[in-house]
Amino acid sequence: MNPLVHQTLVMQLQTGGTHRFPVLTHLSYDAADPFAVTAVFSHDGRVLARWRLDRQMLSDGLRGPVGVGDVRFSPTGSSRWEELRMEFFGDSHPDGARHHAVVYAWAPAVAAFLRKTYDVVAPGSERVHVDDFLAEVITDG
Repeated sequence: MNPLVHQTLVMQLQTGGTHRFPVLTHLSYDAADPFAVTAVFSHDGRVLARWRLDRQMLSDGLRGPVGVGDVRFSPTGSSRWEELRMEFFGDSHPDGARHHAVVYAWAPAVAAFLRKTYDVVAPGSERVHVDDFLAEVITDG
């Protein structure tokens, strides 16, 4: 079985108070990093942001609000059009305000991606290889 899962989705980036525009989003999952999903957001061929997301938190966000720090997820919409609202907070501006982005994804598409990742590494069976992690930290440090 392939230890990698990739999916490309069109999501909506909300700017200002109400305006949304489409962003191409590449979701990827690697069994070698079983707790994380990488999301790369791009527009007009330019990468806007790259985030490593907690896979369980992403799943939980489809059912209810989660997150209190830089990343927050919550379901929104009607039963006909269910969305996952993803809120990201970045570095501070000189005036003290923080960079902030809200992205909306069609929830069934995110759920389908997660199901594919569960085929690779079932929830609860994730393992961290501590020896490999320590070797990497020592090599980089």
